[in-house]
Amino acid sequence: ALSQHVDRLAEDHERARRLAAGLAELTGIAVDAARVETNIVIFDVRGTGLTGEAFAGRTLASHGVRFSVIGPTTVRAVTHLDVPPGGIELALEAARTAIAEVARR
Repeated sequence: ALSQHVDRLAEDHERARRLAAGLAELTGIAVDAARVETNIVIFDVRGTGLTGEAFAGRTLASHGVRFSVIGPTTVRAVTHLDVPPGGIELALEAARTAIAEVARR
């Protein structure tokens, strides 16, 4: 990205900010959307009652969305060239679905 897609990095950064803002609205997810300055969003799912692994597994299973687990309840999302146009909305819907499954119990 730094050598071939520099012109579109700003788009990835904006998508990351949109993702962080959307995640911040979900009950149980902790993220400081104002601190997102690059294409990386790191957030905590502890408040959902899920581990990072469970959250990531549910989003992959329900919507094919991949989040990286970087701690027991810490998850990372990265926006990049391969994220489709509706990818942010899809990721947010996957997160909502993962959380909703816990809330129904």
